[in-house]
Amino acid sequence: MTKQSFAKLGVYGFEPQAPAILAALVTGDPLLLIGKSGTGKTFLLNSISEALGLEHRHYNASLISFDDLVGFPYPDEERTEIRFLETPATIWGAESVLVDEISRCKPEHQNRLFSLVHERRIQGIALKELRYRWAAMNPCTADQGGDEAYLGSEALDPALADRFGIIVDVGDWDALSDADRRRVVDPAGEGALTDDGGALGRQLARWTAEFERELRACPPEILDYATAAVTALRDGGIRVSPRRARLLARSLLAATIVEAHVSDELFLSILRCSLPHRAWGEQPEEEKVRAAHRLAWDLAMLEGTDKWVHQFHLERALDRKAALLLESCPTRDAGTLAIEQFVSLASKERTAAFALAAFPAAAAGKLPIGAEAVNDLGRLAAELLTVDGEISWQERLSESDTNHPDFPVVSKLLGQLEGPRQERARQLLYWCLVNRCVPRKPAVLEAEFNACVTVFAERVYRAERAA
Repeated sequence: MTKQSFAKLGVYGFEPQAPAILAALVTGDPLLLIGKSGTGKTFLLNSISEALGLEHRHYNASLISFDDLVGFPYPDEERTEIRFLETPATIWGAESVLVDEISRCKPEHQNRLFSLVHERRIQGIALKELRYRWAAMNPCTADQGGDEAYLGSEALDPALADRFGIIVDVGDWDALSDADRRRVVDPAGEGALTDDGGALGRQLARWTAEFERELRACPPEILDYATAAVTALRDGGIRVSPRRARLLARSLLAATIVEAHVSDELFLSILRCSLPHRAWGEQPEEEKVRAAHRLAWDLAMLEGTDKWVHQFHLERALDRKAALLLESCPTRDAGTLAIEQFVSLASKERTAAFALAAFPAAAAGKLPIGAEAVNDLGRLAAELLTVDGEISWQERLSESDTNHPDFPVVSKLLGQLEGPRQERARQLLYWCLVNRCVPRKPAVLEAEFNACVTVFAERVYRAERAA
């Protein structure tokens, strides 16, 4: 069992985090542990290096100078290049490196460590033997609560934090089982070298070989999940970088190899451990993370029509929804279901914009949807097409002294547009005024609506004329 891998090393209480940590060992991507003092972060990483027989370096980032890391530079005999005077502590020849207390590191040292974490380089020189880059830190000042504060533990630079493939929150005493508490308290193994008889090394070699084989053709469900999760998180205001998306896919692949199965719980765990925000002082909302996971999991594991409908809803941009409907809708029933759910679930202004763009093609029978969906689009579009009639807060929209608070913003935007685009935007935005659902950024909605109109125009009407 993978969750017992660390217990064999004399390290206890890491069972919940084991799949993520072992996945980081398989991928070789940088690993960061965050937790309170005395929770075993350093002990775990040093024990792993001993069990694997690695040439290991353990640095305290709050105390180390850069010369301690690289040695003292001196010119060679021909004075054509710089060499470094090595000591047992310098990084040259290391196979694993632990940068402890990285959150207490001076900013200039953090910058120097950047290339070590990201590229396995120091001073531009490749560290050819280096396999593992690990770091540990206490909760940063912005993320602390309770009575225990860690003065000087500052947030990492987001660019540095984003280079860690796996970021694990380490539990405290309360997270330990009764049996693990007794094992932790027992002083019998204090100071002993870690030796599991090579079991972890043999497991790791098998997992790594399988990972490298699978990496050539990553399973589609992992790619679907990572893509959908990152999209959903970003829609929820949690930015995830494109680099992070690839790291997530790598970690998911490695975790499924380590655990020898795919599960809802495993994917959620790896997603949580793939978000570096806590290292720079933010805490992603758990509800949003769970919601993004649920959307991504359903998309990755569903098949056929259900999968396509889910993909339609997960795609937020209106023009991409239009493209999906026109390019890949599997059946008219699937298209009908997607439109009906979209109309019932999405915001009023977004459904109105899509209906106004799509209805002409739907009424002409050019969309893969049934009569029910055509009627839904027509009902919404009819309201927009007649919006120049009587309104509730004054007699005519053309009056300059309108008292609607959003009218000046809408009017200014419309003044910047010309021709058919202006006419279409006026119908949409005046409808929003009447229904009191003007978005905070009308220009964003108008641009997305216009892009959606363009998709239908190019792929339905222009395609017909070309034929």
